[in-house]
Amino acid sequence: MSKFLFGATMALSLIAVSAPALAADKKICLSTRDMRSSTPKDDGTAITFKMNDGSVWRNDLKGRCPDLKFNGFAWTIRNPGGTVCDNEEIIKVLQSGQICALGKFTQVSPARGKTM
Repeated sequence: MSKFLFGATMALSLIAVSAPALAADKKICLSTRDMRSSTPKDDGTAITFKMNDGSVWRNDLKGRCPDLKFNGFAWTIRNPGGTVCDNEEIIKVLQSGQICALGKFTQVSPARGKTM
């Protein structure tokens, strides 16, 4: 009986600890239809996306993608909503063919009329 109680207590402890961590790691998706422009960082570590509502988002790439500075990129959106989600998409640099993976999105500035 004591082994069962110990196991149940441990399981509940793990659930209680992991629940807030899951809430903090909420996936962020941006609509490609709402993107006005994208600007890669010179060192190839991030891309800044300006949205139609005035908000600005930065995506910190999973690795360096230095060819982005000189060439545009393309991606294939495979979902019907036309969204790009953090840690799920890859991009291909047009001229060089370099493949780069998107990382986490971070909001740099809020939409017009909204505060962070």
